[in-house]
Amino acid sequence: MKEREVAIELPNGNVMRAHWVLPDQPNGFDAAIIAIHDIFGYSDDIRRIARRLAENGYAVLAPNLYDRPGMKPLCVVKTLKAHETGKGYSFEQLEACRTWLLKQDEQPASKVGLMGFCMGGRFALLYAARAPVQVVAPFYGGVPAKAEDLQGICPAVGGWGRKDLIYGGHGDRLERHLTTLGVEHDIKTYPEAGHSYMNDHQNYVFRNLAWYSPLRARHDPEAAEDSWQRVLAFFEKTLS
Repeated sequence: MKEREVAIELPNGNVMRAHWVLPDQPNGFDAAIIAIHDIFGYSDDIRRIARRLAENGYAVLAPNLYDRPGMKPLCVVKTLKAHETGKGYSFEQLEACRTWLLKQDEQPASKVGLMGFCMGGRFALLYAARAPVQVVAPFYGGVPAKAEDLQGICPAVGGWGRKDLIYGGHGDRLERHLTTLGVEHDIKTYPEAGHSYMNDHQNYVFRNLAWYSPLRARHDPEAAEDSWQRVLAFFEKTLS
C-alpha cells in the first residue's frame, strides 16, 4: 500500500490537503473513493478508514475540508454552515476531489464513490444528489426532511445507531426517501449502537465522555464490522 499527502487545487486558486492511498492489488473495478471525515476533522481515524478501503483494492482520497484560508476555528464554522445549508465552499472542495480522481493516472478511475461519517455522512448524501458519482455510503449524518432534496442520488449503503438521541431515526428517514425515489439501497439501523460507531478516535473526549452526550457516541466493533461487510459487498455489486 502506498500513501502520501497531496494538494488538490480549488477553482479559486487555493489548495487543499488530502490523504491519497493506493492499494497493492487494485480490484479492477476502475473506481476510486472519496472518504469524508467527521466533525473531528482530518485525523488518524479517517486515514485508518482510507486504508481499510485500499486493502480492498480501491484508490482512496481523504480530503481535509477544514483546510481553507483563515483561522482554523473560522474554517470549521464555515464548513459546518455549508453542512447545514447544503451549499458553499465545501461542495466545491468535494467536486475538486472528484475531478482530481478522474484525472490522476496512478490508478486510473472512471467511477467515483463516496463514504462519509457524521458531518461527512451528510456531506456525502447532499453531494451525491447533485454530482455524477456512482455510489454513496453515509453513516449517521443528518438526512434532509424531504425526499425531493435527494432527487438524483445514486445507490446508497449506510448505517445509523438507534441509541443516538439526535440522529438515531435518520436512517429510517433515509430508507423511506430512497424507497420513494426508487433508488437501490441497503440502510441499516443498529439497535445497540450510538453515533460514531464506525469511528475509533483515540482522544480522551471521544473515548471517555462522548457516550454521555445525547449522541451516545462510541466505537462499536460489532456494528462497525457488520457495516464494513455491507459496504464492501454493496460497492462491489454497484461498481464492478
